[in-house]
Amino acid sequence: MRKLYLVLAGCACLAHAAQKPVFKYLSVPVPMRDGVRLFANVYLPSETSRTPAILVRTPYGKGADINANYEAFVEHGYAVVVQDVRGRYESEGAFQPLTQETADGDDTLNWVARQPWCNGKIGMMGGSYVGIVQWKAALANNPHLKAIFPVVSGYDDYRDRYYSTGGALKLGNRLEWMAENLRAPGYHQDFARFVLHLPVRSCDIAALGWTSPMYRDIIEHPSFDAFWRAISTKEHLDKIKVPVFSVGGWYDNFVQSDLEAYAARRKSGGLNRILIGPWAHNMSLPFQDVTFGDDSSVPVRALQLEWFDQFLMGKDSPLLSQPPVKIFVMGANKWREATAWPPEQARTKLFYLESGGKANSVAGDGSLNDGPARKTAADQFVFDPYTPVPTRGGSVCCNPKVFPWGPLDQRPIEQRKDVLVYSTPPLKHEVEVIGPVQAVLYVASSARDTDFTAKLVDVFPDGTARILTDGILRLRYRNSLEKPELLKAGEVYRVTVDAGVTSNVFLKGHRIRVEISSSNFPRFDRNANTGGLVEQAAKLLKASQTIYHDPAHPSCLVLKVM
Repeated sequence: MRKLYLVLAGCACLAHAAQKPVFKYLSVPVPMRDGVRLFANVYLPSETSRTPAILVRTPYGKGADINANYEAFVEHGYAVVVQDVRGRYESEGAFQPLTQETADGDDTLNWVARQPWCNGKIGMMGGSYVGIVQWKAALANNPHLKAIFPVVSGYDDYRDRYYSTGGALKLGNRLEWMAENLRAPGYHQDFARFVLHLPVRSCDIAALGWTSPMYRDIIEHPSFDAFWRAISTKEHLDKIKVPVFSVGGWYDNFVQSDLEAYAARRKSGGLNRILIGPWAHNMSLPFQDVTFGDDSSVPVRALQLEWFDQFLMGKDSPLLSQPPVKIFVMGANKWREATAWPPEQARTKLFYLESGGKANSVAGDGSLNDGPARKTAADQFVFDPYTPVPTRGGSVCCNPKVFPWGPLDQRPIEQRKDVLVYSTPPLKHEVEVIGPVQAVLYVASSARDTDFTAKLVDVFPDGTARILTDGILRLRYRNSLEKPELLKAGEVYRVTVDAGVTSNVFLKGHRIRVEISSSNFPRFDRNANTGGLVEQAAKLLKASQTIYHDPAHPSCLVLKVM
């Protein structure tokens, strides 16, 4: 080890405690099984005692990640190891996201456990990619890993990070993350230019000036194939035995996956806890002019210490005696505890789409009703991918200066004729919605392949229309993400658009609204409407879209309500 320092640890969250020394060892080489060295910073509470350790593996720079928060763990009695993942900053090798994190995490855990300052008990923590690598390391079932605490991370590599649950590429998220982390010069200013680039396959060149292997891996596997099955944590979740405490946000890109992982592990008997708040990817509040009350913030650092104290230090924690699910209910601005996701008390409620054939824009005649539509007129619009519906807020990632997120007002979007708007009358009683959101639609298109989107909106008495959650379906994947099937022009299809998850009370006087369209750009790439490979299309076509809602075609919004 080199560069030994002695500093004093201090942290506002532990201000009552006396300051204690922290021993620093910087740029320590950690050998991997293939000979590549990954470099880490090590922070110790003592040079002589053997203590449990907390491992943080990051692509964002080990120096940038170390701050008073980590020092608080050292002061609490933990060794902390912060490592650059393969191919990032000081670490050797090539950076290929996700593919090597299981083996590298396993090797690093073994290295930490062998050190004279470690007692062999290790936890992992961190958010975003730093949370993803925890899931990856846990797949190795390393005996030294005793607990993990992933934040805003998800576990489904295909549907979380790269594609939607309906098979559309998360273009804006991927390009923004890639451009920022691979240091594309001026990408903030050029973002609008390179997301519009065609074909999508070479957007990496437009953004970076060179071909990115990580981007090409994504683009060359648009369906859920063997490539994704091999690397997706979801496909191997049964291998993960360690206790997991997940934290997510209703406006984070990974929230649906966080909740699905909790439900899957609960079903298999895994020990896990989950906390979902009204946050986006950076866990900060408020969103511009939107606040969720004084109780919306949670001392996550204190929860991490409790979690690790239980499994690394053997201290009894009240966390294990509390309900395993804690979620923030927006609208009511309160926390709800439950034993399952969705809560067992939640029941399915259908809201049926209806109009006189003129639901186009908020000025149209679209409505949501308790019973199937009586009117037989269908709604139509033209989807022109050269003038797509722009993304405005929601669960996007990862830089709000480039890609604003959260509960933004959708009224500018609702002026468009290619957006169908269906709303309930003002509610006479509040309605608590909690769980997955779906739109079951009976659709037809002039295209061989096209997209349909659905967005759930809370409409305030003054007309403000705040997005809660949304989603998209690429119709070639209407039956399977593995086996795409093209459409027959003009034929009516029953499809389900997965519009994500939420927890929100629609207050008395508010309205429940769903917006239906065919694009949400640049959050998702534009369908070329040709039936060919979307990522290779250099030319885009218009598509004529029809939504049917009559007794034979009961299109509806599907919610879980308390």
